[in-house]
Amino acid sequence: MDNSKENKIMKTILLCCAAGMSTSMLVQRMQAKAERRGLEVAIKAVPALELEMYINEADVILLGPQIKYELPRFTALAEPLGKPISLIEMMDYGALRGDKVLDHALSLLE
Repeated sequence: MDNSKENKIMKTILLCCAAGMSTSMLVQRMQAKAERRGLEVAIKAVPALELEMYINEADVILLGPQIKYELPRFTALAEPLGKPISLIEMMDYGALRGDKVLDHALSLLE
């Protein structure tokens, strides 16, 4: 029996920012890093106004630094669902460090 599929359960990382557009390049960089590492992850960017529509799909949620004021409200939504949530470091966000943001998301899933 091949157990390799069981070890590669798809995880969904949800990035949330003010409009959902500023994270699209970061998503691309994160996805490229994940593919190079052989990780099966889905990474999506959504605007803050739509987080509630997508929260059930997420395994982990990262907020862009420009909406850090939303962290308490979104934490109240995510915690009862068992979804880890955190802020993206401003330097990693601004420099589009997909590898660092991916590592941060994966650390929250451990």
